[in-house]
Amino acid sequence: MINRLRQKFDAKWVAITAAVAVLVLFIVFPMLYLIWRSIFVEGSFDFATYRHVYSQSANWRAFLNTFYISLSVTLASVCISFPLAWLVGRTDLPGKGFFRTTFIASYMIPPYVGAIAWTQLLNPSVGYLNDWLVSVFKLSKAPFDIYGMGGLIWCLTLFYSPFAFITISRALEKMDPSLEEASRVAGASPLGTLWRVTLPLMFPSIIAGGVLVFIGVGSAFGIPAIIGMPAQIEVLTTRIVTYVYLGTGKGIRDATALAVSLMIAANFVLYASTWILTRKDYVTISGKSTRPNLVELGKWKWPLTLLVSLYGFIAIFLPLASIAVTSLIKSLSRPISLDNLTIATWLAALKNDQYMTPLWTSFVTGAAAATIATVIALFTAYLLVKTKMRGRAIPDALATLGGATPSIVIALALIITFSGEFGLNLYNTFAILVVAYMVKYITMAVRTIAASLSQVHSSLEEAALNSGATWLQSLRDIMLPLIGPSIVAGWFLVFMPSFYELTMSIILYGSQTKTIGVLLYELQTYADPQDASVLAVIILLIILVGNLILRKVSKGAIGI
Repeated sequence: MINRLRQKFDAKWVAITAAVAVLVLFIVFPMLYLIWRSIFVEGSFDFATYRHVYSQSANWRAFLNTFYISLSVTLASVCISFPLAWLVGRTDLPGKGFFRTTFIASYMIPPYVGAIAWTQLLNPSVGYLNDWLVSVFKLSKAPFDIYGMGGLIWCLTLFYSPFAFITISRALEKMDPSLEEASRVAGASPLGTLWRVTLPLMFPSIIAGGVLVFIGVGSAFGIPAIIGMPAQIEVLTTRIVTYVYLGTGKGIRDATALAVSLMIAANFVLYASTWILTRKDYVTISGKSTRPNLVELGKWKWPLTLLVSLYGFIAIFLPLASIAVTSLIKSLSRPISLDNLTIATWLAALKNDQYMTPLWTSFVTGAAAATIATVIALFTAYLLVKTKMRGRAIPDALATLGGATPSIVIALALIITFSGEFGLNLYNTFAILVVAYMVKYITMAVRTIAASLSQVHSSLEEAALNSGATWLQSLRDIMLPLIGPSIVAGWFLVFMPSFYELTMSIILYGSQTKTIGVLLYELQTYADPQDASVLAVIILLIILVGNLILRKVSKGAIGI
């Protein structure tokens, strides 16, 4: 009897089933319940919530603002990223490695930290850059005001354009150069070849990068909250948070309708772009081992190097310097000078439990989310890559669904689903933060581990099983040692964004579960820029160390 039970008990399928069950419970079920709650009022099918939400002009303005800002940032990001990616990847521009790292660096900086930095630089009253320009050019008033539509688009462009840059630069560096060479042989100039050949061939990558920017900006909360709300510019995410903060059942229903609208819009853009790209053949990478020729810039080399350096300075180094200086300054009302610098603010912040407790909370919840996500990702990736089971791609699709869904939608879905109505109450607990981070970022771990598993030949596992080892033993002794670096890399890819996450945390945190992102947002909102800068620098240092570890364990394959 015991032997028969042992034969039926297969640890592999138990582990995989448990992983899939977690994905269904925390991704599929909350999403379906969110939609159900938006179209059923008191148990009856009714679009009353939608009629009420879209009868208010403030929500229509938020919807139009979201579309306008997302489209503007997408166009600006593509216009900036394509020439930068071409210069870095396809020309003899000096210092290309340094510039590539610089342009990608803003990808790992939390966008709300960037927003804080630019409010310090372009505040119309006390902004460092405005003060300097007024002083140098004897202006009557500050030339820039970050609190406006222009400032919002500017800041979002700087911190979301790396999405487009990464996508376009990878495609440019791998494309087949034969068509370009044919164009040059036919007498076309480098610029003419770029315009008539390279740009059309890069269309899919440009669209893909643009879609990532569009969805990312439409789902963003940090920058619109810090820059847009003081200027009374609302977008869908800030309206959803406003409704949730009302704390009433009606407020939650209205938030639910807006969240479902945002989810539908994001998925429509995603699938529409995929449909458009599949209508035409855009093969640009052949199986031949070819490397695109570098275009010689000639007399334009150094002017373009200067221009690219200026962009890197404005996009990365200037805001980071602003944050660092503000964290060390004695009095914001006095000019920046050596006698106005101190480390007292740092010492006070490091001794303050009100600041260190959220930092520890973020560390613990981020580590827990990363650990759980990595374990589930391991079994999901194994099911996808190492089995022939029908429907094996479904768990991977569920993980991707979580990653593609706007953070604010995930947070709202979890809070209405797991507040006790179905016997599981995670409201105001650490667990709901862990679940939210896991749902949003697990796809990064799945992709990393699946790529590594696909490189391990099945014969190694079969040899272990034929030698009498159990599946768990073969996993422990064969698979895990071979894919260990990818597992660590996948863990860090979940941990880092979870550590500084703001959009979901601002809805899900409780009095005992405040995270570092929420604390930083509150400090900035309630005008304590110095302490906010200290915490922002701490976050950046932790991200930098995490990135260095990531590069080390992945041997440079992952990380910036």
